[in-house]
Amino acid sequence: MWKTNEDTHSCHAASPEDVDATVRAAHAAFKGGAWSRAPRHARADVLDRCAALLEGALPELIALEVAQTGRCVREMRAQVPSLTRWFRYYAAVLRTEERSLLPTQGKLHNFVTREPLGVVALLAPFNHPLLIAVKKLAPALAAGNAVVLKPSELTPLTALRLGALLRDAGVPDGAFSVLPGYGPVAGAALASHPLVRKVDVTGGTAAGRAIGAAAGANLARLTAELGGKAPLVVFAGADVGLAVNGIAFGSFVASGQTCIASTRVLVERGLLPALLEMLEAKTASIARRMGSPANPESMMGPLVSAKQLAQVEALVDDAVGTGNAVALTGGRRMRGRSELDGTDFSKGYFYEPTILVSKKNECEDGNGESILRTRIWREEAFGPVIVVVGFDTEEQAVELANDSEFGLGAGIWTQDLSQAFRVSEQIEAGITWVNTHHRNDPSSPWGGAKAASGVGSENGIEAYHAYTTMKSTIINYASTEESLAADDWFKEGAGNVRYG
Repeated sequence: MWKTNEDTHSCHAASPEDVDATVRAAHAAFKGGAWSRAPRHARADVLDRCAALLEGALPELIALEVAQTGRCVREMRAQVPSLTRWFRYYAAVLRTEERSLLPTQGKLHNFVTREPLGVVALLAPFNHPLLIAVKKLAPALAAGNAVVLKPSELTPLTALRLGALLRDAGVPDGAFSVLPGYGPVAGAALASHPLVRKVDVTGGTAAGRAIGAAAGANLARLTAELGGKAPLVVFAGADVGLAVNGIAFGSFVASGQTCIASTRVLVERGLLPALLEMLEAKTASIARRMGSPANPESMMGPLVSAKQLAQVEALVDDAVGTGNAVALTGGRRMRGRSELDGTDFSKGYFYEPTILVSKKNECEDGNGESILRTRIWREEAFGPVIVVVGFDTEEQAVELANDSEFGLGAGIWTQDLSQAFRVSEQIEAGITWVNTHHRNDPSSPWGGAKAASGVGSENGIEAYHAYTTMKSTIINYASTEESLAADDWFKEGAGNVRYG
């Protein structure tokens, strides 16, 4: 729970033996065919019922998400209801997907179907427990796979509740299992299990590499949505108020604990003073209205754990302590009591929304290079901290935006349509937003453009296809006489024979 001294729930942590038993049960269910061979329209009907039951359980699920993540209830009231769209989208895919008929030569009818892979393992993180689980789960189930979901050990509650809802919707026993446990134990056992045919993970880059190596040893498929250090570029023609609102949302929603958080804010030099002034005021307003995550008026909650808090503190202290950066706002853990509702900040991992700039105002009258030497310019903090750097030209903005091993998300703020197209084409990111941020839809692919940000993508028809294998069926419809004449390879004589 978000309070360090209060445990309100507990659940079993899966052992390697538990993982093996669960995967084998899922494999048996897959081979049994109750789900894997069910008519696609029947699976679509179940997915629609999943959406309906999820909708009916929203108050309970929202409360659990707030309790286990510490994210503000206003965020969860916006996010959790949207998850029904994924079940409905993939139900529609099942009902409307067309089967390819290929132009094979001769009297051959060649059609392609998509078959489920088998047992697939989903490894979900703590920051969006339900959202990311459902993004993976809906296409995996739609394709007919048997799914084993391991939620983060920090946030297992809503996944367990989701399992009961899907059972009530008609997902057969064994077709979906929830297996709480620790990453190095349960996660590692799942990723390396020889019966698992695909692993889909969202998490840090180091963990993604380890999981990918384990899955690769079994030649299992892999989708990995990993780290990010998203740039947000503001050009001089942008409306300052709109840009500041976009920065605040892109940077501080979920207390900055998102892989596409706009943590590197690049601002055209002439706009920088006005933007910083307005951004400081916006950040102060957020900090002033922080309180209990259950309070609908609270703007931002705590970080999820002591480990996450220590990571943020270390990166900020390094940047400021080395003299390469100065904190315009924030830069420290919150203590005392909330102005909003009296919440004792010392009982949670609250960290002030923070703006870092180069020392000695380099971002205004120099090239801002000092802050580019800090760890926080390159490493993912996963907290409410942004670095603001100035630039002079469009080319410099693109160079700074791409100065990262990550390439997941990016944002551009401009009123120049030509500029929006030019810059978006040059930024190395799998998702680029213009004059908005964090937009997410079941139909829109979501994945990294650089290796450190992952492999493959979520959402859209591509995600559904990634949970299937193609099966090509070729039927010869020539007459018996034609086949006898053309297909006797070993007939007497030296006449020509066909090939292919």
